[in-house]
Amino acid sequence: MKSLRLCPVIVTLVPLAGCMVGPKYQKPSVPVVPAFKEPPPDSFKEKTSHSDTAALRGKWWEIFGDSQLNTLEEQVTVSNQNLKMAEARFRQARTMVRFNRASEFPTIGVGPNIESLRYSPNQPYFPSNVGTSARSGFTLPFDLSYEVDLWGRIRRTVTAAGEEAQATAADLETAALSLHAELAVDYFELRSADAQQRLLDQTVDQYADMVKLTTNLLDGGAVPESDVIQARTQLDTARVQDTDIAVMRSQYEHAIAILIGKPPAEFTLAAVPLNLEPPVIPVGVPSQLLERRPDIAASERRVGEANEGIGIARAAYFPSLVLSATGGLEGNSIVNLFAWPSRFWAVGPTMLETIFDGGRRKATSEGALANYDATVANYRQTTLVAFQEVEDNLAALRILEHEAGQQKEAVAEAKRGVEIFTNRYQLGADPYLQVVSAETIELQNERNQVDILRRRMDASVLLIKALGGGWDVSKLPQVSSMR
Repeated sequence: MKSLRLCPVIVTLVPLAGCMVGPKYQKPSVPVVPAFKEPPPDSFKEKTSHSDTAALRGKWWEIFGDSQLNTLEEQVTVSNQNLKMAEARFRQARTMVRFNRASEFPTIGVGPNIESLRYSPNQPYFPSNVGTSARSGFTLPFDLSYEVDLWGRIRRTVTAAGEEAQATAADLETAALSLHAELAVDYFELRSADAQQRLLDQTVDQYADMVKLTTNLLDGGAVPESDVIQARTQLDTARVQDTDIAVMRSQYEHAIAILIGKPPAEFTLAAVPLNLEPPVIPVGVPSQLLERRPDIAASERRVGEANEGIGIARAAYFPSLVLSATGGLEGNSIVNLFAWPSRFWAVGPTMLETIFDGGRRKATSEGALANYDATVANYRQTTLVAFQEVEDNLAALRILEHEAGQQKEAVAEAKRGVEIFTNRYQLGADPYLQVVSAETIELQNERNQVDILRRRMDASVLLIKALGGGWDVSKLPQVSSMR
């Protein structure tokens, strides 16, 4: 009868489970401008249609048209250990959604017990009529416990776990984008070193020919010995530069090996000089970055998680309702354990409320608010940095494209200068020092031309990375799919 009197109380309290204390989440505002400050290079044709923006979706590295790069990038996806670690972190976060959602259901336990007990006649306060009696019993109890989510604490905990899982999924995409971009940059750096190596190899051969020429002229008495010394010095200097390039190339080759999950000893790339041109990259408008950048999405999801934390902290101020039930079978022998009279049960709600905690709940609530403010600031800062990265690389590509045209003219003039001064030297019109100066200027300009191309390729990769690599927020897993 007592349990029947409790039913109206339970029926009255359970509808309160629809209540939610704490603020409703609203996505924070961020400063957004209608267009980027830096215009794209002249070679870019502005792309605004959906079909154009699709050029960066999926395997964005294929836009460079290098089959070797494509092969290496595929190996990053499969074998990179940092990427595997990020993927494992996502799976771990996804399991926390199911872990917290389990609190939405009752917990049921069973504890079978067989007991044989003999009372000591010498124990304190032992009743005289008991004597040395003994008893035994068999018990098969079932316990049920269920917390009614009156104030939304459990629901907010599940939601917060889901938002953390989404943020971790975005972290995985950020890691993948960064690692693929790092490999592309290292690859172009290595190919640039190959181009520098080829240039210096050709220069060493050219300078060696000049040593032969000056030596022959010296033997014929046409030039002083100082010309031969200058030619040999120039040759030795070029050989040193040629040898030094191998250090940089080896380091980039080792870095690529690690990115694709291989020991450097098991990986070798044949030398192929860099001969690509930067691709045309669809840029879009600044507001699209909020949907395209996985790091921005991760920051925004953690703002939502922090907002749930405020509600969880506020729910601690309100009483909690726990429904408990115990039932089972109890007998003094295995024979009558399952008899109908051996049954027992108890059921009832428990209301728990903390009256005094020394300010613990207040401190927790204030900490949740501070954490929310921190995540909002981090979200806005991440967005600002994203804008900066796009602006930086747009400016770099535009300026370097103009610089490349200037450098091309400078190389052509330097080659013409070497030709003129070499002819004049052979005719005795100019000293050999003029030839050395002209050849030095030519080498500097040719090396600078290779370096400008390298910087343009690197800036192209970094611009793609700054734009999100074709990712968008719709690819985040839904919380419902992780339950």
